[in-house]
Amino acid sequence: MRWLLLVALLVGCNSDLDEPWQLEHDRIIAIRATPPRILSGETSTIDVLLGFSAAEMPVVERGPDVATVVSPMSLMDTLANDNGNWVVTAPSEERLAAAREELELEPGAPVPLVVGIAVAWPYEIVTPQGNAFGGAKTLWLGESATNPELTGMLINGIEPGAELVVPKEVKVPLFVEADDKIDIVNWLTSCGEMHDFDLHKAYLKVLPDQPQDGQLAVVKRDDRGGVSWRVWPIRAE
Repeated sequence: MRWLLLVALLVGCNSDLDEPWQLEHDRIIAIRATPPRILSGETSTIDVLLGFSAAEMPVVERGPDVATVVSPMSLMDTLANDNGNWVVTAPSEERLAAAREELELEPGAPVPLVVGIAVAWPYEIVTPQGNAFGGAKTLWLGESATNPELTGMLINGIEPGAELVVPKEVKVPLFVEADDKIDIVNWLTSCGEMHDFDLHKAYLKVLPDQPQDGQLAVVKRDDRGGVSWRVWPIRAE
């Protein structure tokens, strides 16, 4: 029953005309596994970065409400809720070998574990509008990797602190070290508007008729399944 509910969620997620860089939008912005690749006996914890359409609701980082293994079915028991945290424990090498046969993988290949997740709050898990949050995350079992670092970050030419203050009506450059050929970077904001949001070099511009304060976020994904993010309060002066 829980699996059928989750399938309905994953199919029924919201779609609307909000700009992809807009933070004020009901959605899962990113799903992270820490770490994204683990060896037998190691654990990984799943969390999410959430955005909301209500201006008074800031971006929040927390665990999903519902999670279940989608594939391979023989490893469903590797996922468990530990005091509110969804944790994957990589099984023995013998079980990984069996999973490789199930998935028709080469001997020794990392095993992709697909976890479907849903977030109920601030909505009920099932609503007539179908506006519950849903998504999926792939972890890799049988090898090690960490989430990418957010290095070399510059906002308007300086290293960002805990809060950002940017000038109005000018291009504010945003930068984080990344290789656009293998990394995916997304910049998101609820203050002003974003340009080149899907590049590691982007810029923000705050015009008089746009929100003068809010939040700025950056999400970086690498080609090993890693995800990192950072969120700041921001205002234009």
